[in-house]
Amino acid sequence: MCVSGEYWIRFLKEDELTQPPASGWIFLYNFFASFKFALAVLFIVFSFVIRPVWVDGKSMLPTLQNNDWVIVTELKERPKRGDIIVSCLPNVFNEQLIRRVIAIEGDTIDIDFKTGIVFINGEPYNEPYINESTLTAFDVQFPLTVDEGCVFVMGDNRNFSLDSRSSDIGLIKEEYILGKARIRLFPPGNTKIY
Repeated sequence: MCVSGEYWIRFLKEDELTQPPASGWIFLYNFFASFKFALAVLFIVFSFVIRPVWVDGKSMLPTLQNNDWVIVTELKERPKRGDIIVSCLPNVFNEQLIRRVIAIEGDTIDIDFKTGIVFINGEPYNEPYINESTLTAFDVQFPLTVDEGCVFVMGDNRNFSLDSRSSDIGLIKEEYILGKARIRLFPPGNTKIY
């Protein structure tokens, strides 16, 4: 040691520079601190960025199967025709609905239930994703013009789907749309959603 003014300076030997191994308690503390941080990040991501949603029922066949899990992200833009959305609009099921947007605000939708053809603004609407033609009618009268800030939705399994054709569901206000289904999470393999 040497004295420099009023301060004492001590020079460490090389073997004193190595730290003793961390005790088991310090390791466990660090592990759980990291684990809590990771859980907090996951909570934020799954609450505000993406949501896993479970498909319950057969209304979206053949696109989505019963018990599929899909990743839903918040819509940054207005919904478009063909988007598969998840809605939290209060309904008779008291659960979230996953359906396909068929018509957006200002569109006039008409359905010929004899031929099963859907018309948007007077033109036949191309729907390669449906399970079968739209032959089932409910209590909503057509033609129908979609209100501002709303969308008209239907399931891909048209004759086994309760959707905007019924006043029990009706038009979906955009404020009740949780997001758009982007990819299939489960079962593994086919992740694409059309």
